[in-house]
Amino acid sequence: MSLVIAARFARRELRGGLHGFRIFLACLALGVAAIAAVGTVRAGIQAGLDREGAALLGGDAEVELTYRFARENELTYLNSIAETVSETVDFRSMAVTESEDRALTQIRAVDDFYPLIGQVILTPEMPLFDALADNGAVMEKVLVDRLGLAPGDTFRLGTETFHLSAILTKYPDNASGGFGLGPRTIVRIDALKNSGLIAEGTLFSTQYRLDLPDGIDLQTVEDETKETLADAGLRWRDSRRGAGGTERFVAQIGSFLILMGLAGLAVGGVGVSAAVQSYLAGKTGVIATLKTLGATRKTIFLTYFLQIGALTIMGVAIGIIVGGALPVIFAPLIEANLPIPAEFTFDPRPLGEAAIYGLLAALIFTLWPLAKTDDIRAATLFRDAFGATKSLPKIGYILTTIALIGLLVGLAILFSGNAFLTLWTTGGIMTALLLLVLASVVIRFIARRLRRASRGRTSLRLALGSIGARGGEATAVVLSLGLGLSVLASVGQIDANLRNSLSSQLPKNAPSYFFVDIQPDQIDGFTTRLQDDPAVSNLETAPMLRGVITSINGQNAETFTDGHWVVRGDRGVTYADAMPDGTTITEGEWWPANYDGPPLISFSDEEAREMGLSIGDALVVNILGRDITATIASFREVSFENAGMGFVIAMNQSALAGAPHSWISTVYAEENAEAQILRDLATAYPNITAIRIRDAIAQVITLISGISAATRYGALATLLTGFLVLIGAAAAGERARTYEAAVLKTLGASRKQILFSFALRAALLGLAAGGVALGAGILGGWAVSTYIMETDYTVIWSNALLIIGGGVMASLAAGLVFAIRPLAAKPAQVLRARE
Repeated sequence: MSLVIAARFARRELRGGLHGFRIFLACLALGVAAIAAVGTVRAGIQAGLDREGAALLGGDAEVELTYRFARENELTYLNSIAETVSETVDFRSMAVTESEDRALTQIRAVDDFYPLIGQVILTPEMPLFDALADNGAVMEKVLVDRLGLAPGDTFRLGTETFHLSAILTKYPDNASGGFGLGPRTIVRIDALKNSGLIAEGTLFSTQYRLDLPDGIDLQTVEDETKETLADAGLRWRDSRRGAGGTERFVAQIGSFLILMGLAGLAVGGVGVSAAVQSYLAGKTGVIATLKTLGATRKTIFLTYFLQIGALTIMGVAIGIIVGGALPVIFAPLIEANLPIPAEFTFDPRPLGEAAIYGLLAALIFTLWPLAKTDDIRAATLFRDAFGATKSLPKIGYILTTIALIGLLVGLAILFSGNAFLTLWTTGGIMTALLLLVLASVVIRFIARRLRRASRGRTSLRLALGSIGARGGEATAVVLSLGLGLSVLASVGQIDANLRNSLSSQLPKNAPSYFFVDIQPDQIDGFTTRLQDDPAVSNLETAPMLRGVITSINGQNAETFTDGHWVVRGDRGVTYADAMPDGTTITEGEWWPANYDGPPLISFSDEEAREMGLSIGDALVVNILGRDITATIASFREVSFENAGMGFVIAMNQSALAGAPHSWISTVYAEENAEAQILRDLATAYPNITAIRIRDAIAQVITLISGISAATRYGALATLLTGFLVLIGAAAAGERARTYEAAVLKTLGASRKQILFSFALRAALLGLAAGGVALGAGILGGWAVSTYIMETDYTVIWSNALLIIGGGVMASLAAGLVFAIRPLAAKPAQVLRARE
């Protein structure tokens, strides 16, 4: 019966329109729209990857081998399961023009069957087979422009000369290879036979793309291939995950942005809560009348719960429509800027997730204001004392709120698939909210104390009195503006520190060049050229092979380590007899000199701890198709921070005796000598590939800039929601400021004094919110940089000052806009209406 009556009352209340709930709807709709838009984009990319998985991969499936070609028995098996097998080779090298200009390029050497699926588009248009005939090559435009080439010009790869036939505009498997250090060049495999670039021991990988029979079960074929070629050290990928690491990267960034959207919903929740509290305060007389007529607490609670629930559904619906529509409307623009295919539609799953987030957030933030109606007596309500209720509701409401927060976090973990990131984000939001609530209490306390010492300064005294007043706007302003600025400050600090760690520390920490593919018979001449050069401050060389850890203590390596990055692909392996200079053993012992017993491994200490390894564990490492079972003899410190050499795995020399391999080297030199060093070494050893570390880091910075831009957009959406809440708080206080202005005018205050008081109040609150946000942002940036990204951290004060300035300006703008009508109101009318 109570529900029926409550529904009738709620319906009648809603006839009054949306007055008082515009900010409520705007905050909720904006938060839901942000989450829905990001989810729709992520779902659209996933749909594109699912649709074009085979084309992205260049076949229905791919078998990849490291530093070798498939053996005869392996090729026989692959041909038995596929209708067509296409062989490609992938590696990095230097493209050198006739004028000795050179640039790093990612080379794909192909056979007559490439591409199995999809199409290569060239400019001018021609078949790829014709373009690659007679040592022809095609290059991406950025590389052509960098080298100053034109179709018909010649260039060298290793010791072989090629002519540029066309510009590579598009090719089908460009998203499957992950991050590359150079633009793409495509040539034929047989044209590289005498180039010295794909000899035994050089760094290259071979891919065997498979065109499988229609209707074949990919999982079954994968299992059979891994069992049949168990000792091959192969990596399998198929059209179910054709984009490889790119797909994982998109999913992770999408999850992160959705979690940032939850921060926006948290800010909007502050506005939702304030709007509900303000609305119920205005319904004091209505609630009192209902109670005197016999309405129960349950009926009154349900009346406003149903009313606010209907408005919540409206706000969520608006957010879903806007968030789902924007990616579809702007699909051509988004697709043009994506390196992978996408298919944007109104996908129900991300929209449903956004709706669930919105409904739960609204319920969490409206429950406490609604619960306070339980504790108010009719007689008290008639005295207009809604705000006089106790600050905390009954224990049942508190426990329900905690349960709802737990449900929201659990669903966020389920939807994002990343418990670690979700818990970190949730903890950061809750910590920031707690700090901001405490800060608002401290700010009010300080304002009351300072007010006593501000006699003679009327405007300042009035501003401080308003800030320190109980039930004033200080809490709403600090919470709404502070949380949005906190997110923006954290993102700014993390972004700036990451850039600093990659660029500003480069000159003193990173080598100039990283050289690969140095043949054993070239290493002596290579080191002789550099050791006698006064511009070279340091030279490091090491033999290098690549290996895949396939099992640990008899268990599948990925299962044992829960998919740790070390076992997800092939890793660099070196060998040494005596312990290299500068090596620090953290546990165990290095093998004796001239050791020739069973294979031993010295493993990176940090990665070993993460993987759960111990001294004495047995690892099977597949190197060039040969399984080597070795025992961990020691852990040692390995640093990857300075872009120098760092091997997770080092083995005793005799364990790898006879295995074809090459050498790598890092060269630390003065910047003005780098060009000459490169010319001399490239002329003497054309097969050697040089990677300029500054160029590599510049590409990483470019990638990080794109990620930072996306996170900044998310932070700005949160800040916009906070500004809406700020406007709501200013609008809710307009009536009180009108009365205050009328009283002050009656007492002789000028408009200028009153306006200055209002402006000073807004500026001080903005300064307080910005200051608190700065502290929270610095703390959050430090935590992420130190414990997640593991980089050095320093406060970037330029970003910090922008945050404080932004807080002052936002609060000032909202406060002054809603000071216009109070200043224009006539005191007589205001005071007469108040009687």
